Amino acid sequence: MALTGQVTGDDWTVSTHSIPVDGGFCCEVHVAHGGAAGEFKHQFRHSKIFAREWETVLDGLREGVVWIGLKRAATIHL
Repeated sequence: MALTGQVTGDDWTVSTHSIPVDGGFCCEVHVAHGGAAGEFKHQFRHSKIFAREWETVLDGLREGVVWIGLKRAATIHL
């Protein structure tokens, strides 16, 4: 069973779930936000590997929130 986490804001959501890999755990990050152009969704695998499952979930949530901030500020475009 995977460990999961989720944080939400007014019009955005970041969720993660852990994945066992060689050397520990990594996580899949799912981000979504609304805007004038409609709802945007993206998912990616976090590049870091952690020894403990809870560490990967927390770091994945942190990475997803940073990603949302960059996307909403039009710093990155997809």
